[in-house]
Amino acid sequence: MLKALLFDLDGTIADTDPVHYQNWQAILLPFGITIDRPTYRTQFSGRRNQEIVPEILPQLSIAEGDELGQRKEAMFRQQAAAVLQPMPGLLDILKWGEQNQLKRAIVTNAPVENVEFMLNVLHLDDEFPLVILGDELPRGKPDPMPYLAALDQLEVTAAETIAFEDSPSGIRSAVAAGIPTVGIASTQAPQKLYDLGAFLVIDDFTAPDLLSVLQKAIETPNPISIS
Repeated sequence: MLKALLFDLDGTIADTDPVHYQNWQAILLPFGITIDRPTYRTQFSGRRNQEIVPEILPQLSIAEGDELGQRKEAMFRQQAAAVLQPMPGLLDILKWGEQNQLKRAIVTNAPVENVEFMLNVLHLDDEFPLVILGDELPRGKPDPMPYLAALDQLEVTAAETIAFEDSPSGIRSAVAAGIPTVGIASTQAPQKLYDLGAFLVIDDFTAPDLLSVLQKAIETPNPISIS
């Protein structure tokens, strides 16, 4: 029986990747590095800055890499403030979840400053009593640790939960934690998300079959299969 909904942040509750992509292009240009969309999707989307920066710019010290990552995120917050919108249909799903007394949490690799900024701009501050930050754990996504931490703190099992994710690292994390996962095809091709283990892939939360899937998960004691 469904008891909790877990949401990734970037690319899931809001389509932020266009802004992140532009910011990474700008921040890497002085180093003579250019990236295209496929490169961004495979090497940047859903990953933590402390993993991205040493891989792309190994010549930087840890302190220099941290400063660059912080500068990039500050650029994101400045530019995203004017364009950020909830993913279509998200507010309806959150309202439905509240009506059905489902627990809710954010599970993200994003830095805490971005989480606070996004939830404030989207007017979702009160919608998520729990936020799990990969940055504050020994291991972030794609490791299952962030999702396992969410299950533990919400006191639910993986079979009582559905996760919403858009990135390969996020899908891997949720699926490895044993959680049935809905893929949001905002940053990746739908088939890739299916191949990574999502049991359902949708463009956004307005998908006509989503509510029926969630309602069935509430009404049946049998967990959704992720095999």
